[in-house]
Amino acid sequence: MRPALAVGLVFAGCCSNVIFLELLARKHPGCGNIVTFAQFLFIAVEGFLFEADLGRKPPAIPIRYYAIMVTMFFTVSVVNNYALNLNIAMPLHMIFRSGSLIANMILGIIILKKRYSIFKYTSIALVSVGIFICTFMSAKQVTSQSSLSENDGFQAFVWWLLGIGALTFALLMSARMGIFQETLYKQFGKHSKEALFYNHALPLPGFIFLASDIYDHAVLFNKSELYEIPGIGVTLPIMWFYLLMNIITQYVCIRGVFILTTECTSLTVTLVVTLRKFVSLIFSILYFQNPFTLWHWLGTLFVFIGTLMYTEVWNNLGTTKSEPQKDNKKN
Repeated sequence: MRPALAVGLVFAGCCSNVIFLELLARKHPGCGNIVTFAQFLFIAVEGFLFEADLGRKPPAIPIRYYAIMVTMFFTVSVVNNYALNLNIAMPLHMIFRSGSLIANMILGIIILKKRYSIFKYTSIALVSVGIFICTFMSAKQVTSQSSLSENDGFQAFVWWLLGIGALTFALLMSARMGIFQETLYKQFGKHSKEALFYNHALPLPGFIFLASDIYDHAVLFNKSELYEIPGIGVTLPIMWFYLLMNIITQYVCIRGVFILTTECTSLTVTLVVTLRKFVSLIFSILYFQNPFTLWHWLGTLFVFIGTLMYTEVWNNLGTTKSEPQKDNKKN
């Protein structure tokens, strides 16, 4: 029952979270900082009340290690959200972030001295080719859509390149954070709920440096059209409603993934998260009518096939199916 609930929470929470994020970004592309701040504040307050027991529960992992992890996590979150302000369309944003396997493998080889099978190297090559195709075709769209003048087209392309650079940096930083978490959990044990709280609570003072941008977007949100919440009758600016729903769905998504990691194997978690990304991508293309060519579909197919190959889904499914047959033979 709990695994089924977790899968439902992941799909409902994460998919709807992407929808509300795109609604926010389409109206105000530079609203990434206020979205990140709101998400961090909500999860930090919830964690302070229920995980940290109002500060009375000491952390299992020393704070100095969390400080390092938090610096990386804060940077990744801010850079990923800010990339939407740099001519990065939401579908490309989702596809690019699906390339975390590449970054994890590269840093795993460099830092942890890991070695992988030819099958895994092939899967990573597929993911890399898929991301390259999508990125290249998006670059052509950026330059072709800026038809006002040659100078405007070049400027739009430069901003897009900065966005790709930001996503690449965030991808590598996220992979480095994952390796750091892996070494911490080996040393101190897994404390995912505690890590979730400290990763969101400790960075809050850092938003002081982004206060002016957050305030400016709060003012813009206040000026948006009024919206009456169905069933409640409460009226508020629609951008605040989108932000509120984004926060709630983000929390549902995180809780779903947390339950999934405690109830299922890592293979199942990877499969569910990968399928969730695919559903979010399809919805973003169809509902928001984002430009998506046949080449984009080919690149997306490469990314998802490569991801499934990396997790060795077919081998594991084959093993699962053969187990009952072996048992029958023994009987």
